[in-house]
Amino acid sequence: MKSIIAFSHQLLKDIIQNGDVVIDATCGNGNDTAFLSRLVGKTGKVYAFDIQKQAIEKTQVLLEKNNIENVELIHAGHEQVSHYIQDQTITGAIFNLGYLPHGDPSIITVPETTIHAISSMLALLKKRGRIVIGIYHGHLGGTTEKNEVLAYCEQLDQKKYQVLQYQFINQTNKPPFIVAIEKK
Repeated sequence: MKSIIAFSHQLLKDIIQNGDVVIDATCGNGNDTAFLSRLVGKTGKVYAFDIQKQAIEKTQVLLEKNNIENVELIHAGHEQVSHYIQDQTITGAIFNLGYLPHGDPSIITVPETTIHAISSMLALLKKRGRIVIGIYHGHLGGTTEKNEVLAYCEQLDQKKYQVLQYQFINQTNKPPFIVAIEKK
């Protein structure tokens, strides 16, 4: 079985092609941004968001180290997506909810902005496009966000979207899981 990260990447790898436009909603340390950059190739575009300057700086260092030039780093919350991406369709997006690994655990994603971002991205998502959400909920505030994001995803119209939940159920300490939304 694939790990949470490997499975989330596979879900995107299966659909993203050279020239596509994609979003990293929480660029963090830049690993997903670099992964998406490779998938879309030189003619594609990655928009990478984060509210923390530290995350933007770490991602910039990783991009420069790997000579990646097809990424626009945006020092803003993912709920601002509609201010930065207009009149484009996206093939995919990835979120890692929670807090920046090795960062300040008091700076976390919150359900209101996350749900707003998901909703905005669904409006941009092309047919068969996917939004993959890594839900890390073992921190203060994480259970609330998990519950609200799941409630939002469960109410999505099944005629328009398929929603998948992928998780390991025999792990301790509130293991992360994935919710993936595909536009029909």
